[in-house]
Amino acid sequence: MGEENVHELFQRGTVIPAHPLALDASRNLDERRQRALTKYYLASGAGGIAVGVHSTQFEIREPGIDLLEPVLRLASEEVEAAGLDTPFIKVAGICGPTKQAVAEAKLAVSLGYHFGLVSNGGLGEWSESDLLHRMEAIAEVIPVIGFYLQPAVGGTRLSYSFWQSLAELPGVQGIKMAPFNRYQTLDVVRAVCESSRRDDIALYTGNDDNIVADLLTTYRFNVNGTSVEKRIVGGLLGHWAVWTSRAVDMFNAIVEMREQGEPIPVEWLTRGQEITDVNAALFDPSHDFHGSIPGIHEILRRQGLLAGRWCLNRDEELSPGQLAEIDRVYEAYPHLNDDAFVQRHLKKWLGSS
Repeated sequence: MGEENVHELFQRGTVIPAHPLALDASRNLDERRQRALTKYYLASGAGGIAVGVHSTQFEIREPGIDLLEPVLRLASEEVEAAGLDTPFIKVAGICGPTKQAVAEAKLAVSLGYHFGLVSNGGLGEWSESDLLHRMEAIAEVIPVIGFYLQPAVGGTRLSYSFWQSLAELPGVQGIKMAPFNRYQTLDVVRAVCESSRRDDIALYTGNDDNIVADLLTTYRFNVNGTSVEKRIVGGLLGHWAVWTSRAVDMFNAIVEMREQGEPIPVEWLTRGQEITDVNAALFDPSHDFHGSIPGIHEILRRQGLLAGRWCLNRDEELSPGQLAEIDRVYEAYPHLNDDAFVQRHLKKWLGSS
């Protein structure tokens, strides 16, 4: 599938789950289940995957673990093996100081990835100018997606002027907004609307606490006397790593409503509240998101896609009371899970290594 079609899909908007890491009980890579997860996202109708991001666990980069290349490679191989006749976006997470980030970008390109999602996590002492120069260096290697990561999980509060400057960089193709904060989300959208490149940048929600409202809203700003509108066209979300086929159904319904231009039914606001309630159980905000990755793993474990909740960090487990919360939302919102879909295909996905 040509690069042009991939970029067209990205600009149009789609469902991009953040790919988890499958481990065995010894906390070694479970290649069979890692591949099965990619097959699940492909079969669910997602338009892409993001690998090497927070949900894949940043520890994959640590010396002695060294799993960044294997997980990027396995996902890319499964996408190519699927022989799709429609475009499918491969996003690689990019982290670290400039030298490390550029090396990761080169690795991603060598493995067939289309975009780099650039995290500023761990660079809290860097100036905004330094972060922009780093982004320019990465964009010389791979088209980039900017990333507003919430401070609660290692992100940095960034100014409106930072996003104005970022939007003007030619290599920036999109921005994932995940500050979990309406004011900071608006900073990004307005900055892009006031940019000369507003039509070249696709906005994606990473606000797992506000998915439906983000996707339903038309953002409108007065720019030099002209009314400029912009939509968040898709989602690049850890939440969409689970119950993905239902997320695709929901996204397609929202796209259809947007295209028809008719009033949004009020029940969609209730649907958004339900999804946010599920996200609270999975992402564990009451314990500063400590259990977010184990929460995702617990759903995938129940479905049989993962063998357990194991993380590379042995201290990373469900928080007190989180399991009961997951039980609660599972019972409360049966229409949001895709257990039946997974069970129909699980043996096939796990059948080959």
